[in-house]
Amino acid sequence: MSSVSADFRTPQFWLRPASLAKLVVSLAVCFAAAALGSWLTLPSIPTWYAGLAKPFFSPPNWIFAPVWTVLYALMAVAFWRVWALGRGTALQVAALTFAIQLALNVAWSGAFFGLHSPALALVVIVALMLAIIATMSAFAKIDGRAAWMLAPYLAWVLFATALNGAVWWLN
Repeated sequence: MSSVSADFRTPQFWLRPASLAKLVVSLAVCFAAAALGSWLTLPSIPTWYAGLAKPFFSPPNWIFAPVWTVLYALMAVAFWRVWALGRGTALQVAALTFAIQLALNVAWSGAFFGLHSPALALVVIVALMLAIIATMSAFAKIDGRAAWMLAPYLAWVLFATALNGAVWWLN
């Protein structure tokens, strides 16, 4: 991290206009992905999803929106930190892995809810888990805090993988 300015620990570093612009873009990108995922998901919840057999550990539907809101906010802030602190190849790798995991995140909603395919969604979510791990690894090379900010996301996706697998098995 020798290429990072020594003043990154000060509020002035994070409150610079360029840094704040990166935060706004990071939030916009993450919540655009969230909106697209919701658009793919919501029509199927009261119809197709309601008719599926679900495992005993399936949470109530109302829990998903607040959990995902927090997770997308954490993703955005983590990416902002990496974008503000990173340089060169490390930043390029971090941005690429972040983009891949975000695309897979949306693809899962499309596979599971849009295409009504728990089997395809299971393949996508395993790829998503691996992409999140790769993103955390790439982020850690720039900012350890940003990498750890993705830990709740990884935990939730691990749980979602078990849920997805159980839904596939039961249906």
